[in-house]
Amino acid sequence: MTTARYIALEGLEGCGKSTHALRLATSLDAVLTREPGGTRIGALLRGILADPDNTDMNPRTEALLMAADRAQHFADVIRPALGRDQHVVSDRSVYSTLAYQGFGRGLDVAILRDISKWALHDHFPDIVVYISVPTEILNERLAKRTPDRFEREGANFFSRVNDGFRTLIHTEGDWIIVDGTQSKEEVEKAIYTAVTQRLKELS
Repeated sequence: MTTARYIALEGLEGCGKSTHALRLATSLDAVLTREPGGTRIGALLRGILADPDNTDMNPRTEALLMAADRAQHFADVIRPALGRDQHVVSDRSVYSTLAYQGFGRGLDVAILRDISKWALHDHFPDIVVYISVPTEILNERLAKRTPDRFEREGANFFSRVNDGFRTLIHTEGDWIIVDGTQSKEEVEKAIYTAVTQRLKELS
């Protein structure tokens, strides 16, 4: 019986997910991946989704491209790794779809959940880490890099996404919440300590 777990890091743009997904995966000797873009096909879809020239993309198109990426991701990366009894650490997951395309774009969250369940064969993340950072700090961090299509969205969009994540924190089970305003070393330690404890509880 496998003891491997599917671990997802979530949060708004600029919160440090990518950095800490890498650090956690290294510490756990886990498979590191991301959504969208964790597979060859997913990388092509990510390019379409992130391209600033695609500002005319319909929200349903966006959601379906995310679902297509997720289905390929589960088939190519997540399921095989878990089958080898190896943990998976993913930079974003289904919960980003619920927050961004659901709350952010105003699509039906229940429909998005059903599509994602189908894409994931009902296997949602076993452990979710949410890195919490105030929006004013996120804005300062994002100002230092070239924005993609999502990062060019206005404050109202990200306010809705933030509200979405806050709702999910209270409705989707026992997420691990980490203060992302700490130093990178402190955030890394907090994530590792909480995740390893949760892994023990799930074993």
